[in-house]
Amino acid sequence: SFDEIIVIGSLLEKEGLDEFDKKKIFSVIINRLKKNMKLQIDATVIYALTDGTYHLNRKLTYNDLKYKHPFNTYFIYGLPPEPISYVGTKTIELIFENYKSDFLYYFFDENQKIHIFSKTYKEHVNKLNAYRKSK
Repeated sequence: SFDEIIVIGSLLEKEGLDEFDKKKIFSVIINRLKKNMKLQIDATVIYALTDGTYHLNRKLTYNDLKYKHPFNTYFIYGLPPEPISYVGTKTIELIFENYKSDFLYYFFDENQKIHIFSKTYKEHVNKLNAYRKSK
């Protein structure tokens, strides 16, 4: 629906670094929705904690991820009830491209300043552990 497009677009605006990154994150969102997996998008946790009114100015904690809020996609299944940010025209156009991948997981590598994508949970954990050792 139009509302879902805008909500997904808002997630991409907050998570994606550039157009191609947003495309890959879009594919993760669609793949997770199809599998009825929680989206687990950090930007929704930040929005839930701040009501979108200020910058958090700290890293998320494990307890933050458990915060019971209708926008927290670590807590809820599916999309948040409303957008978490403005959505640009380019992001909406990107959604209509319907980029496909087999990715189900990603995390942000602070060393390389990129998102690292994985197709399986095992692959994700291996990449995440390798990243944590490199810090």
